[in-house]
Amino acid sequence: MLAVAAGLSTGCANRATGSINPSTDLSALKTMYVRHYPSDNSGVDLEIADRLRSKGVVVSTGPDKASGRFDAIVTYVDKWRWDITMYLLELTITIRDPETESPLASGNSLHTSLTRLSQAQMVDEVVNNIYNSASTGVPPANRPGPASQVAVPGPASRVAETSPASPLSQKLRELDALRKGGVITEDEYTLKRKQLIEKF
Repeated sequence: MLAVAAGLSTGCANRATGSINPSTDLSALKTMYVRHYPSDNSGVDLEIADRLRSKGVVVSTGPDKASGRFDAIVTYVDKWRWDITMYLLELTITIRDPETESPLASGNSLHTSLTRLSQAQMVDEVVNNIYNSASTGVPPANRPGPASQVAVPGPASRVAETSPASPLSQKLRELDALRKGGVITEDEYTLKRKQLIEKF
């Protein structure tokens, strides 16, 4: 009974997702700027930059807004947890339009203490999921580990399950999926929804 309670309290859920805006061509993004956050003392930005370089992208990093011309800006959110040692619990990487900062693609990885990955492995997983969803047009399946783990379908998979009645309803569903998946904020969702409705 104690073992079951311990398993439930530490959590066993993993999540690995990637999604891309349907109008985005990642292969056309040859230069990116990874924004470093002053609170990041772990070098997550440098790991992201290295992984993107392995994809053939020319990458710069820095703490400020990008100076110069880049095809995309990369932001990230890293959540750390303590369990005997500090470990990276969750990482979200978002590739953004350099002018509007609206999301072009996003990936997320969550691994609890029992299935934790190194920082480099988390970055690899997220970047690979973004690029895999771009190359296949279908987001990568969530990868549950042992049978005790739980996976939640990503927002893009819910979009694919729905058969839209019109181009507008399809775009609105895609936009809603991005909002529900945390790829865009509520304000970005409201603005883009208004723009889509006015366009049609």
